[in-house]
Amino acid sequence: MTEQTTPETPDASAPESAEEAAKNPLANLEADLEKLKTDLLYAQAETQNVRRRLEKEKADAIAYAATGFARDMLSVADNMARALAAVPPEAASDEKLKPFITGIEMTARELETVFQRNGISKIPAMGEALDPNRHQAIMEMEHGEAAPGTIVHEMQTGYMLKDRLLRPAMVGVAKAPAGHSVDTQA
Repeated sequence: MTEQTTPETPDASAPESAEEAAKNPLANLEADLEKLKTDLLYAQAETQNVRRRLEKEKADAIAYAATGFARDMLSVADNMARALAAVPPEAASDEKLKPFITGIEMTARELETVFQRNGISKIPAMGEALDPNRHQAIMEMEHGEAAPGTIVHEMQTGYMLKDRLLRPAMVGVAKAPAGHSVDTQA
């Protein structure tokens, strides 16, 4: 007669009975120890991952803490550039205005030095290919000499803070002259 598994009769896959556990307590302890070792390794790995993530977030917070202030300073740089661009050539040679103009130039250079010291850099634009991650195309302009998609006019300088975009450069991009076909299959 074949033996059928019933709730009273333990089968081979069921947990060990109290008698079997009592006969081999060392095997049970070793299995528990292995399980605890595995759990400990997973917990240590998770803790290390959390620590690394927090260290990276802390480093990013320190590196980019001045982002808001840097964005605010960009308008100062823009106004300094506008002031220098508005000086007529005859005013630059006027002895009464020369110290004033020199002061504006020195202030603009110092601002540029402070930007460089703090990881703020201008985004190159003129003559570059349009990069939507760094440039914002405001208009297209017919241009016979530049390839389509090349920046031919910069309306506002763009800036990066280390490897992050502070402000995209606002640019005008060359397009093919009217009646000129562009090979899009190349």
